[in-house]
Amino acid sequence: MKAIDIAFKDITRSFRSTIAVVFMFGLPLMVTGLFYLMLGSSAREGEFDLPRTKVVIANLDEGGPKMQAGSENVPGGGRANTLGELVVNVLKSHDLADLIDVSLVPDVASARAAVDNQQAQVAVIIPVNFSHQFADPYGQAAIEFYQDPTLTIGPSIVKSIMSRFMDTMSGIKIALDVALEQTETSDYAIVGQVIQQYLDTSSTQTKDLAAALLDIRSPVKTAQTEENPVLRIIGPLMGAFMIFYAFYTGTSTAESILKEEEERTLPRLFTTPTPQATILTGKFLAVLLTVSVQVTVLLIAAHLIFGIQWGAFLSVALAAVGIVLSASSFGIFINSLLKTTRQGGVIFGGVLTLTGMVGMIGVISGNSPTGAMLSNTVALLVPQGWAVRGLTLAMNGEPLVDMLLNLLALLVWFAVFFTIGVWRFNRRYV
Repeated sequence: MKAIDIAFKDITRSFRSTIAVVFMFGLPLMVTGLFYLMLGSSAREGEFDLPRTKVVIANLDEGGPKMQAGSENVPGGGRANTLGELVVNVLKSHDLADLIDVSLVPDVASARAAVDNQQAQVAVIIPVNFSHQFADPYGQAAIEFYQDPTLTIGPSIVKSIMSRFMDTMSGIKIALDVALEQTETSDYAIVGQVIQQYLDTSSTQTKDLAAALLDIRSPVKTAQTEENPVLRIIGPLMGAFMIFYAFYTGTSTAESILKEEEERTLPRLFTTPTPQATILTGKFLAVLLTVSVQVTVLLIAAHLIFGIQWGAFLSVALAAVGIVLSASSFGIFINSLLKTTRQGGVIFGGVLTLTGMVGMIGVISGNSPTGAMLSNTVALLVPQGWAVRGLTLAMNGEPLVDMLLNLLALLVWFAVFFTIGVWRFNRRYV
């Protein structure tokens, strides 16, 4: 078919131009690569290994009600004959070993001196009457927490652990008070049995008391969290840049019609037996195919180079079709309004840049409420905004019906631009 031959000739000429190839493929990937390096470096600088917090414990608890001798069911695997020893065993447990480094000191002065001399960040001081106060229905069992005032993260972690521990101990104390009240006895021999029974119940529910003191959760893995967090920013940026340059390609490729007119090759072509409609169809088809190749190559290259996940194949295909049709028809429309290629510089530097920046304004603004509002309002005033929206929907895994509605909007843009462009060119060369 003659139109296809004309289109193939124009496409071949476009891809033989080094400048055109760099503009179509090199610049979008280079700009995205720069952002990838900058954001990747920032992410690496933001990563850190949390150092272990040095904790000294002065366990002065003289006991009172004894826990059952030979108890093995204590966090850390040791035996605890007093509640003070239970606190020590919890803090020295294997579950907390990656967070805190625990050592024992003989008295209060040594514990505070270790913090004052910056040999430790936190001192935990267990008073002499801790077990007695715990067993007394009206007593208040308290542990002194002494920290370096210049530090925040480490002491906060230890304080959180101790708060959770004391909450657990409060539950034990309530259970103990109820047991003593029901037995109507003041015999503290039952105290150890009640504590042990509570710990047995707690261990069956949480596997280990120390593990229950710290709620460590792994993030739910989704398609986005499994990838590098940097890609959550790079993906939309790459898509926006791809669309930005696709519209440039559509306009510059359609500009070849004006160039051939100025070079007098197009009027000579019109004198051949080939119908004018066939010639223009070939020219328009060249624009469409050139942008198609650009979008397809960039989608694949971005996935292979940066690991960007564009989404389900059908959704991405619908988004790509919308990009190609809108960018191609926009280029045909713009060039139909021009008289010479010299006017193209103004269009490239002004109209395309302005509409392109408006279309990607939501991506540049990020995931803030303002960015979302701009994406759904201002950006949709130009076809680039709808193209960006379609690709974003595909990346977010939105329902296919949303993709189809967005494609429908782009088809409206395509119909308007293509109809006006074809009509003006036909009138021009009638």
